Amino acid sequence: METYATALLYAIPFFVVLLTLEVGYGFFVKNQMHEVMDTVSSISSGLTNIIKDTLGLALIVVSYPLLLEHLALTEIKTTWLVWLIAFVVLDFAGYWNHRLSHKVNIFWNQHVIHHSSEEFNLACALRQPISNLIGYFSLLLIPAAILGVPHVVIAVLAPIHLFAQFWYHTRHINKMGWLEYVLVTPSQHRVHHAINPEYIDKNLGQVLCIWDRMFGTFQEELKDVPPQYGVLKPAATWNPILINFQHLWRMLKDAWYTTNYWDKMRIWFMPTGWRPQDVIEAHPIDIITDVYHFERYAPKATLGIKLYSILQMVFSLLLMMFMFYNYVEIGFDGLLWFSGFIFVGIYGYTTLMDRKKYAVWIELGRGLVGVCWILFYGDWFGLGTYLPNGNIMMIAYFLVTMIGGVYFTYLETGRMDMMGRTANEPLSKSESVGIG
Repeated sequence: METYATALLYAIPFFVVLLTLEVGYGFFVKNQMHEVMDTVSSISSGLTNIIKDTLGLALIVVSYPLLLEHLALTEIKTTWLVWLIAFVVLDFAGYWNHRLSHKVNIFWNQHVIHHSSEEFNLACALRQPISNLIGYFSLLLIPAAILGVPHVVIAVLAPIHLFAQFWYHTRHINKMGWLEYVLVTPSQHRVHHAINPEYIDKNLGQVLCIWDRMFGTFQEELKDVPPQYGVLKPAATWNPILINFQHLWRMLKDAWYTTNYWDKMRIWFMPTGWRPQDVIEAHPIDIITDVYHFERYAPKATLGIKLYSILQMVFSLLLMMFMFYNYVEIGFDGLLWFSGFIFVGIYGYTTLMDRKKYAVWIELGRGLVGVCWILFYGDWFGLGTYLPNGNIMMIAYFLVTMIGGVYFTYLETGRMDMMGRTANEPLSKSESVGIG
C-alpha cells in the first residue's frame, strides 16, 4: 500500500492539472461543463476512495498470487508479450466486472456512486466507491493466472489501467474517427453514463471497446438522442459517503418489508433495480421517466457556501497528500485516525452543502476534537516537523470549520429564508441538454 500511496503523490497533481484545464477551457469557450457543488462532491468522493484503497480496507476473497501459485500451467518468457497479455486479460476482466456491476442488484451498490452525478466531466470520473468492501476481482483474473502472468506485472498495470479510464469523461471531445473501433472514447462513455432508454447499460468497456462489440453491449452516440446523465433513482445529495450506501439501504429495507421469504433472499442477486412486487405497491420510489424533463438536484447555493466548500475540499486534498507523504512515519494506527478525520470532514462539509441542519453538529464536533488532538499530543501527525507553523494552521482550520458550520447553518440560511428564495430550482431543457 505504501507503493500505491507514493504513486498517487504523482498521479493526483496530474489529475488536478487536467481538471483545471477542462474548467478553464469551458470558461474560455463559454461552454462550462462543471457546476461547483457537483464538482466538489465528485472530487470529495475521489478522496474517500483513494484513502480507503490505500489503507486496504477490504476483505479479499482470494488473492491473485494464490491463484497464480495453484493454477499456472505455463510461464511466458518474452517480456513484451507478458505485458501485452496482462493488459488484454486485465481489460477483459474489467469489462466483465463492470458488466456484473450493472446487471446484479448487490453489485450495483458499489458502482452507483460513479453514475450518480447529473453532470459529465472529468470530475465525475473521480466518483469511485468506498462500498466495495469485498475484493473478488482476482477471481476474474483466472485466465491471467493460468497463463502464468507474474503478480508484479498485474500490480504495476492495475493502477495504470485504472488511471487510463480518466481522460474520456468529457463532453469537449467529439467522435475520434478510427479510434472509435479500438478504444473507449469520450463519445462512447457519454453513452455509458446516460440514462436515456437507448443508452442504458451500454458501452461497458474500460480501455478497449472490442469487448462491447463482441458481446453485444456496444451503442454509438446518436445525434438525435443527446445523453442525459445521472441515475434513474436520483441520489439527491452531495454527500458521497451517503451515495455509496443508498442502494444497499434500499435493498435492506425492501428485504425487510417484503412478506415473501423467497424475495427476501433473491433480491440481492436479481437484475439491478428489481424489487418485490408487494414492496413496490406498499413503498413506491420515485423514478425518472422523462429524462429530458426532471428536477435536477440543486439546493440553495450562495457564492459563500460555494467558496467555503471549495476551501474545505482543497484542504482535505492537502491533508491527504501530507498523509501519503508521511505514510510510513504516521503508522497504521495513525493512518486510521488521520483518514477518519478526513472522512468525517468530507461527510460534514458535503452535508452542509446539502443544507442539512445537523451538519453544524458534525462541523462543531470535528473542529473541537481536532483542536483537542493538537493540544493533547502537541502535533498534528508530525506536521510540525515539516512546517514550523503547521499546527497553528491546523488549529485555525478547525476554528474556521466550527465558525463555518454555525454561519452556513443558521446565519446565512436565515437571511436566505427571509428573502424567500426557493430551495430547489429545476433546470430548463436547454440547460439540461448540451454536448460539447
